[in-house]
Amino acid sequence: DVAAAVQPAVVQLNVSGAEGEGTGSGFIISQDGYIITNNHVIDGAEKVTVTLNNNKNYEATVVGKDPSSDIAVLKIDESNLPAISWGNSDAVHIGQWVLAVGNPFELTSTVTAGIVSAKGRNINIIGEGKGSEVLPVESFIQTDAAVNPGNSGGALVNTNGELIGINTAIASRTGSYAGYSFAIPASIAKKVAEDIIEFGNVQRGFLGVQIS
Repeated sequence: DVAAAVQPAVVQLNVSGAEGEGTGSGFIISQDGYIITNNHVIDGAEKVTVTLNNNKNYEATVVGKDPSSDIAVLKIDESNLPAISWGNSDAVHIGQWVLAVGNPFELTSTVTAGIVSAKGRNINIIGEGKGSEVLPVESFIQTDAAVNPGNSGGALVNTNGELIGINTAIASRTGSYAGYSFAIPASIAKKVAEDIIEFGNVQRGFLGVQIS
């Protein structure tokens, strides 16, 4: 029942740019066509095509992106779309069941299951090689739900079908799933997406103190 409720809101992204083509995942957050994905999925893209669960294709506009949290917001021109329900990622418990929905290896609308393995993980992946302009925000939800290349930007949901995270990274020595995956908490994703939609960028506060 959860999979059936969530799958229509999860989309496949086909990305093309100067350095080739790629695929990823995303999910619809509003009936009028706003979509969240990972920044690394669409970074450098010249064209982003969104394929819905019903196989309809749309060319997406990049509304904004935030490398510091690895989140991007897209928009397609459509109405009455199935939108995902937000959950409370702060209330997630270690050991609770979760489902990951996405498009690994271009296998559309794939659902895997697992449990929350840990919370608040910092794996030093967002700011890697990005320079001082990126201020990484990492507090990943770690799960053992199978996630592979192409799952990035897809939905991690609880057993009520509510979004608790964005599947973003895997711990792997081979490039494929090796037992653990990492999701950006919905609490971070919601704040970043709402700021991008309302202001065009992310509103952050900084403490005016340096420690030496």
